[in-house]
Amino acid sequence: MPEKQTILTAEGLKKIEQKLDYLKSVRRRDVAERIKQAIEFGDISENSEYEDAKNEQAFIEGEILTLEKMLRNAKLIDEDEISADVVSLGSTVLLKDLEFGDELEYAIVGSAEADPTEFKISNESPVGEAIMGKKVGSIVEVHVPAGTLKYEIKDIKGI
Repeated sequence: MPEKQTILTAEGLKKIEQKLDYLKSVRRRDVAERIKQAIEFGDISENSEYEDAKNEQAFIEGEILTLEKMLRNAKLIDEDEISADVVSLGSTVLLKDLEFGDELEYAIVGSAEADPTEFKISNESPVGEAIMGKKVGSIVEVHVPAGTLKYEIKDIKGI
């Protein structure tokens, strides 16, 4: 079965590469040192420091494998192909909440890069799915567990 592509912006690719480098060059070395120190305590069969360090090592190695897989399957969003006419991956979209009148600006990114705290939402999220392919002036309904939200697309621009 082919592996799923990881859709990334140039910024997202850079962040993943930096995180991978940090895990490999800093965290891996730190946890290896902790394991070495724990072994020096003697009997590792009942050594909680050793167990904690080994668990952390397994977590770090798993994260490294995940990030390497993401990079192997990365598809970079071509910023020259981002249209200001319709919402697409890489668009920044200004939405108006029609119930409360609030305006929210979101960047539409792939799921690996999504971070709602930075107003980066996935094209696979309920809001992302609802606005993909839509134009300025479109009214969209987003079905969420709490009910239905209505937004108007006020503006679309590239990253």
